[in-house]
Amino acid sequence: MTNVDNCEPKMEMGKCAKTPGGEPDSTREMTDLIYGIEDDPPWYECVIYGFQHYVAMIGGTISGPIVLASFLCLEEDNPGRGALVSTIVFMSGVITLLQSTFGIRLPIIQGGNFAYLVPTIVLLTTNHPACASLPLANMTALEKEEQWQMRIRDVQGAITVSSVFQVVIGFTGMMGLLMRWITPLTVVPTVTLVGLSLFDVASRQASGHWGVCLLTMGLSLVMSQHLRDVAIPIPVYRKDRGVSRTSCQPFKSLSLLIAVIITWLMCVLLTAYDLLPEGSAARTDITGPLFRTTPWIRFPYPGQWGLPTVNLAGVVGMLAAVLSSIIESVGDYYACARVVGAPVPPTHAINRGIGVEGIGCMLAGLYGTSSGTTSYSGNIGILSITKVGSRRVIQYSGLIMIVCGVLAKMGAFFVTIPQPIIAGVFYIKFTMITAVGLASLQYVDLTSSRNLFVLGFSLFVGMSIPKWLEANPSAIQTGVVMLDQTLSVLLQTSMFLGGFLGLLLDNTIPGTDEERGILKWRGQITQTSTDNHNTTDSSCYALPPPLNTVTKTKWLRYIPFCSTFEGFPSCKTNSRDNILNRIC
Repeated sequence: MTNVDNCEPKMEMGKCAKTPGGEPDSTREMTDLIYGIEDDPPWYECVIYGFQHYVAMIGGTISGPIVLASFLCLEEDNPGRGALVSTIVFMSGVITLLQSTFGIRLPIIQGGNFAYLVPTIVLLTTNHPACASLPLANMTALEKEEQWQMRIRDVQGAITVSSVFQVVIGFTGMMGLLMRWITPLTVVPTVTLVGLSLFDVASRQASGHWGVCLLTMGLSLVMSQHLRDVAIPIPVYRKDRGVSRTSCQPFKSLSLLIAVIITWLMCVLLTAYDLLPEGSAARTDITGPLFRTTPWIRFPYPGQWGLPTVNLAGVVGMLAAVLSSIIESVGDYYACARVVGAPVPPTHAINRGIGVEGIGCMLAGLYGTSSGTTSYSGNIGILSITKVGSRRVIQYSGLIMIVCGVLAKMGAFFVTIPQPIIAGVFYIKFTMITAVGLASLQYVDLTSSRNLFVLGFSLFVGMSIPKWLEANPSAIQTGVVMLDQTLSVLLQTSMFLGGFLGLLLDNTIPGTDEERGILKWRGQITQTSTDNHNTTDSSCYALPPPLNTVTKTKWLRYIPFCSTFEGFPSCKTNSRDNILNRIC
């Protein structure tokens, strides 16, 4: 029910579904979520909340194509820049809908993945001449188009082929088998390093104008934390009562959007009155040429730049990005489930989520987005700040992305948001996701020197080696170019390196299950009561109607991505306890 006095529903969270009698299970934990994962807010609230997710993800999503434009030999006024931006925004919306509806079914945004940036740059610089060496000024428009589209076709082929590996990992259940080795000390460094490793990105963008960045952060902080419970009176007209007064708490769920709008409008005014120096990153007219050359309506389609070309070295390099994305996404699933009060994702949901992400990357490659896609950790931080964990909101956000991708001029309009404002949003997002990653330590015995070593070593090395390789890009010289590319990408990806070290050390250094936090952590998957034998309700991970009815067919219990999946026979035979049996 909706409380008219404060304009937000009062709910009991920590569940996917209600008990058979219709009442919430009183044994489940209480959180302060406004909307849970299966709640359907009014459409106008979905639009507002969904738009906020769009604003939060758009900076990271379009950063990839903008950075790669110089490696693709795209000039500042070339409409191809706008086409790449609108394509990746459009495909992010499509993949977000697929993932939230048929994949993991958690409220997770999908967007361009920074992990693909390094292998893409390596592919472009090793297989093609440098753009500076080309006589672009003397080329015809048709020759310029062929130059950059030839490059993007190589990127398309590498992303599309490497994504097949992710599809196989997910839908064959191999990911579910790997889950038996993933523990809290694997998830903590993986998720935590997602936030810590991206503070450099935020700092570089903020350096253009620290004042604007700090203002964005300050407004977000004050509104989301200090003013979150402030109620604003709003007049309401009803036929039976006339004009009455109600109150809402907009700062609780719209703090980031409000902060962005305020600072954005301020930058527009400062630019209009020429109070910012020419070339300042806070000016809103820097991307003017791109906005003017972008058409109003443009429908992206597969092969729009031509048929993808496959290069073996490029595929191997992209595989490193795929592996990093898989480990990062698994950590995101656990973090998102915690934030929205849902049970720990079951094996079939994780299998399906990874498989659908692989399909999304294949589509992104075929459409020519210049990047693969992945779950957006930063938007999980938005869920934590806004307390709106509804799946329907994310689906609306996906629709907004699709519309903005087709209305290319609208998508280009948001490119005018100054980078320092995006940096302020990044700081808030990455702060929250770092904290969410550390939250899983509640299951681990932190008085154990063993656990402290695994945690500290994984985090420290996960941050140190990428920095060293960044300063020494040619340090890896094995004599095999493909192996050099693969190792370079893997060792420069903090979340992959930290997660791998956590997995390796926690599963090889002796320690009891209780000490490692496995008993408490896995207990969320198989919460078995000796009194009534009730298990955690994970119905929110089941496929939507009518697919949920189809998957109840008996033989489908052997399909790793169906909700009736009972585990592999070999796994069940070798299992000594119910916990391991459930994980398999």
